[in-house]
Amino acid sequence: MANQVPLRIANILINALKGGVVPRVGLEYITVGRTQEIAAILHDIDMITAGGASFRFIVGKYGSGKSFLLQTIRNYATAKGFVVVDADLSPERRFAGTKGQGLATYKELVQNLSTKSKPDGGALPLILEKWISGILSSVKTQTDAEGDEFNLLVEKQIYAMTETLEGMVNGFEFAKAIVTYWRAYREDDAAMKSNVLKWFRGEYTSRKESKEDLNINFIVTDETWYDFLKVLAVFLVNAGYKGMLVIIDELVNIFKIPNSITRQNNYEKILTMYNDVLQGNAKHIGFLMGGTPQCIEDKYKGVFSYEALRSRLAEGHFATDNLKDLSAPIIRLPMLTQEEMYVLVEKLRDIHSQLYNYEPSIGHDELVYFLTVEYNRVGAKTHITPREIIRDFIELVNIIHQNPQISVAEILGSNNFQMAKGGVTEEEIHADFLEFEV
Repeated sequence: MANQVPLRIANILINALKGGVVPRVGLEYITVGRTQEIAAILHDIDMITAGGASFRFIVGKYGSGKSFLLQTIRNYATAKGFVVVDADLSPERRFAGTKGQGLATYKELVQNLSTKSKPDGGALPLILEKWISGILSSVKTQTDAEGDEFNLLVEKQIYAMTETLEGMVNGFEFAKAIVTYWRAYREDDAAMKSNVLKWFRGEYTSRKESKEDLNINFIVTDETWYDFLKVLAVFLVNAGYKGMLVIIDELVNIFKIPNSITRQNNYEKILTMYNDVLQGNAKHIGFLMGGTPQCIEDKYKGVFSYEALRSRLAEGHFATDNLKDLSAPIIRLPMLTQEEMYVLVEKLRDIHSQLYNYEPSIGHDELVYFLTVEYNRVGAKTHITPREIIRDFIELVNIIHQNPQISVAEILGSNNFQMAKGGVTEEEIHADFLEFEV
């Protein structure tokens, strides 16, 4: 039996995977393979902690585990003291657009701002309060002053800490908003605190409104959101976090933009981020962008249609499918091997039995039989994905649990059970997998 999984987590895992979506929690119980890819990204995270920056494309076919890997890294980063912001691109959310699509992406990122203690997003107020509490504690250890004198010392320290931001693009306005939040905190002015949070979230529609409410003649826009994100990353380090990880999935939505000029504008924004990271203009920030091979490599509409990006991202002459350079900006995810899929379905079998409190009846031979059938479907060699196999397997264990009188062989139909037990030709499925003993 596998390690005991909390029932709440087991329920989330089984339901999410059956629905074809990546669960936000419990991934450590079902992670298999991807050891080298995860190690490469964790090295990036160490570099960000040290004040550097990173940029990676995570590339894989639909259902290959790309979103799963991104979610695994997200959970790891928050556990290590990072703030993580994430967003899926869509027709309404891009890097740039004529209808505020860049700002819409920024808003989604900030809405999903997560920390270890607030893993489901919405952590901005918590971060600001924690930062202020830290400054209050620091000043208290240095002085016995009280009242106005104490508040002046706190404000002085806040200004000293925000000086590091003021040299950055939009940093002065950011620092001003921080001070405004502190004053609202000190005076218990809930309305003003709410206005500052609204400003940070990019929800002001005009500079006039921001000036009236906050005396700040600046708002986050389609043009400024990325620079603002860089300031936020530096502030988060001042607030005691290790850095910020920006996870953006579904790059295919840029590939799908019909207008070539709009597409190029979006790729130009990606180039700006990439250059900032390589040239040292970004600090304490990492970017992970998920996409399909086509949306990267297509020379007419993909990332590689933008020559400045293609020339930077194209692989050299020595990397092959078997010899990968995992320090390259593009990490390509191969499909999980059949052995790895075996380990995964075995884990899922045990989690399902824990969730419904029964002794699993599906053994090694039945698991091999199930996978043999899956891998021998017409077109499986090129089209089958872990997502499809997982969905099929959860459906199978549900049916077996609900109908214990039925065998796996009966459900899977006319495929020969003895064939699966004894091995089939190499052309149909790797013999080493069929003979593999656990």
